[in-house]
Amino acid sequence: MRRMKRVMSLITILSLTFALAACGNGNNAANNATVTNGAQENAGNTTETAALTGTIEIDGSSTVYPITEAVAEEFGKENKDVRVTVGVSGTGGGFKRFAAGETAISNASRPIKDEEAELAKSKGVEYIELEVAYDGLSVLVNPENDWVDHLTTAELHEIFKPGSTVMKWSDVRSEWPAEDIKIFSPGADSGTFDYFTETINDEAQASRNDAMVTFSEDDNTLVQGVEGEKYALGYFGFAYYEENKDKLKLVPIDGGTGPISPSAETINDGTYAPLSRPLYIYVNKAFMDKPEVKAFVEYFLSNAAELSEEVGYIRLPQEKYDEGVAKLK
Repeated sequence: MRRMKRVMSLITILSLTFALAACGNGNNAANNATVTNGAQENAGNTTETAALTGTIEIDGSSTVYPITEAVAEEFGKENKDVRVTVGVSGTGGGFKRFAAGETAISNASRPIKDEEAELAKSKGVEYIELEVAYDGLSVLVNPENDWVDHLTTAELHEIFKPGSTVMKWSDVRSEWPAEDIKIFSPGADSGTFDYFTETINDEAQASRNDAMVTFSEDDNTLVQGVEGEKYALGYFGFAYYEENKDKLKLVPIDGGTGPISPSAETINDGTYAPLSRPLYIYVNKAFMDKPEVKAFVEYFLSNAAELSEEVGYIRLPQEKYDEGVAKLK
């Protein structure tokens, strides 16, 4: 998890990076962070791939970001003349840029929507969808919360549905404290928000939007919100819980078969339902003509299993990665 700590540090300073980048690049540079390629320590690399040059621009999901950042870092050690930038504008924000042909790869924590696919088609953008890891969307409360032992999906629906009248914990269960629930939720451009609302509220983007809710595209902001508020409730990707487990309390979820907590085992075998999900990258086919992009995507699939686990996610079965390689061919 040491790499994940570096990822967290990088995301934390993104706001400063965005401000500096915006001064020199008007093309959504505010959403990008440059991944260090480790040129100094690899200056003597004489492998064939070291001859690759160019820039690879990636944007999208903050959930998938730690995996892609890890891949970019390792790829850079072997390809010191390739510059990889990885943005965190959210799955929806990433797809907007991807459909416009601005990025080679889009990170996504949900499948592309029909309207996003149509927009890409109208712009002449053809793409390849590749699964890279599994995630278990995790529901969290503050460690001082000593009353919540689990939540059902029905209770989550009552809390998060549009127009919800649940304001206090006692509105969920009468024996719980009559204290306001402070909700911390991913923002509307987040694939995590889409997946959660579609799964819990039966419609993507259908969620309460009132003074009880704080929205953010930055998962670290959500972590800090739940950590700092005794009566908080939030949700985000499993890797961010894993990195901050000493600051958060994980809530088991009952989807109809009893309370189950997300873990490597329950996410992989699907028993953590219905909040387990695959994570994706989308590759613009036109960019695959560039040797550096082709090499990066192939490297991604070859190393995603190990690196996704290193940053706190769950590797796919090998046959899934093999299917991805077959798609590229």
